[in-house]
Amino acid sequence: MFDSLEKLLAAVCEAVRPAERLTVSEAAAKYRYLDNPGSYVGYWDNDIAPYLVEPMDVLTSLEYTGMIFAGPARCGKSDMFFNWLTHTAICDPADMMVVHMTQNTARDWSIGDLRKVFRHSKEVGSRVIPGRQNMNVHDVRFMSGMRLLVKWPTISELSGKTIPRLWCMDYDRQPMDVDKNGSPYQLAKKRATTFKRFGMTVAESSPGFIIEDPKWKRSKEYPHEAPPTTGILALYNRGDRRLRYWGCWQCKEAFEPNWETLKYPDCKDPMEAAEATVMVCPHCGFIMTHDGGRDGPGKTEMDRKGKWLKEGQHWDVQNGKVYGTGLRSDTASFWLQGPVAAFTDWKTIVYSYLKAQEEFERTGSEEALKTTVNVDQGRAYLPQGSESDRLPEDLKARAEDLGEQVVPPGVRFLLAAIDVQRNRFEVQVMGFGEGNDIFVIDRFTIKKSKRTDEDGERLWVNPASHPEDWQLLVEEVLTKTYPLGDGSGRRMQIKATGCDSGGREGVTKNAYDFWRWLRDKCETPDLAKRFLLLKGTSNKASPRVHLSYPDSDNKNRHAGARGEIPVLLINSNMVKDQLNAMLERKDPGNGCIHFADWLPDYFYNELTVEVRTSKGWENPREQRNESWDLLVYAIALSLSRLVNAERINWENPPGWAKPWDENDLVCENEDNKRFASQQKADYDLAKLAEQLA
Repeated sequence: MFDSLEKLLAAVCEAVRPAERLTVSEAAAKYRYLDNPGSYVGYWDNDIAPYLVEPMDVLTSLEYTGMIFAGPARCGKSDMFFNWLTHTAICDPADMMVVHMTQNTARDWSIGDLRKVFRHSKEVGSRVIPGRQNMNVHDVRFMSGMRLLVKWPTISELSGKTIPRLWCMDYDRQPMDVDKNGSPYQLAKKRATTFKRFGMTVAESSPGFIIEDPKWKRSKEYPHEAPPTTGILALYNRGDRRLRYWGCWQCKEAFEPNWETLKYPDCKDPMEAAEATVMVCPHCGFIMTHDGGRDGPGKTEMDRKGKWLKEGQHWDVQNGKVYGTGLRSDTASFWLQGPVAAFTDWKTIVYSYLKAQEEFERTGSEEALKTTVNVDQGRAYLPQGSESDRLPEDLKARAEDLGEQVVPPGVRFLLAAIDVQRNRFEVQVMGFGEGNDIFVIDRFTIKKSKRTDEDGERLWVNPASHPEDWQLLVEEVLTKTYPLGDGSGRRMQIKATGCDSGGREGVTKNAYDFWRWLRDKCETPDLAKRFLLLKGTSNKASPRVHLSYPDSDNKNRHAGARGEIPVLLINSNMVKDQLNAMLERKDPGNGCIHFADWLPDYFYNELTVEVRTSKGWENPREQRNESWDLLVYAIALSLSRLVNAERINWENPPGWAKPWDENDLVCENEDNKRFASQQKADYDLAKLAEQLA
């Protein structure tokens, strides 16, 4: 381990060396060296992100046992840990533990970012005991006797240890209930309880959870309070609630530089709007530019003169004094807004938001919008549907005279959706038009099986127990056609059908067997290619839809799947967010939903029973919601590779999405064969034979 007596003595002396009296920010400036070519090379400079100085220096304060930092991406919040590690290793040794999202992220961080600190910051790296056994992935030992543990949130890693200094990294991406024992922050804080005021537990993250109460408003009594949510902002609310303030260069009033203070022109080009972004003082209307100039300072200079204020404090910018009694807590909590972040600019924040807004308006998906609000703006997200007080009568008032069970003008193709219930199949047929408008043109229930009782009466269908009942779907749905609304007698066939594959025990197996029957035994060819089974996924990080093939060796062995059956997995929350947005739209041609005026009242009731909560979309009163679910299935089916509706070029659509006169799925009457229009020849072979004879 040591190749000389001198090095051995130096290591022994390190353990008894008196602490160097520096704050964390001072130690970082003196000892932390960064080597990021193209970005920054040199010792840590507190002037680049001055808002980090106070949170860092709190880490050694005996007044607090916790520190919370909520902020956007690219603000340097994770760098505070390395600065704290630098101070601890050199100035005041003590055991530390950093908790990552998962074991894999802990490993990657340890091998990558942590090793770079030891390599480039020589004063820190030289204090690690030589030898591979002293610097492994999850445990680093220092000459002073301190240890650094690199862990992840499991109850085994967050219990049974006594550690004075702990750091929860990217907190909102960690499980909020670790093995049903509580939040990672609370479990981590217990590890430092023995050290009382000498212990410190930290959590940092950009917000990742939605606002739970859409009607919440900031009160005048508590203007620093974060909205009700889970994760890092909930921890922030427990602390003394510090917000970053700037002083206006013109009126000398303090204001919080948040998203609401950014202003940009309303123009069609997002980049043009973003490039013109300025910040406007909410008190006097003074305009500040990002880089500053003759008319005033820019962002960096404004923040160098900025201040953190606790709940209850106010700042007299003119004389530089802070007045008022701050909220008292054993936790110092900080919430930084996106426009202040040192390593991004206002143009980028606004551009990301405008592009996400475009995507939401085009597809109804809120995922990009939520991401930019969380990581660019540093705020919790309020789902679009949370503010809706939609009533059944409001939707019914929008109903149109589309004709009864006919294809209205503008519809280019039909999709059918099937919801499997205990003793029935609920079916909804929907037309899709240019711009992905949806027209609900039919809704019906398949109740009676072809099975009969002793008296010859038809029995109720039972999708879970009787596989033969599924075959009703061929005649009743898959091969059904609908008359065009032009009175020509022509009919349109259904492009594809999506069917729920979950529910009571037996449903999944029978659904899979039905797909095989369509493929191998059904007299009508190719129906298996037009029939797609659907299933919701619990993985919140999954895309809106993706195709899977359940295998009997894995989770679905009870269903008899052998890896050949395609099942479309649906991220239900994302697709329901999209549906919710579409229900709000009233302008045709932009993803609007059209209702035929003959639809019954229960149809509209079923569209309003689900509500958006912090856990996702829920049906709190467990009322019937088939209309809602069937629209979700249709949207998911339209996103699948079978249809890919969002990628259709309406100037040159595929044959099955062309206007009626050219549409491959429009037939002269119900007896026409599928694709008859494509099979017609330009010549008669019999006549040609006669001519050649």
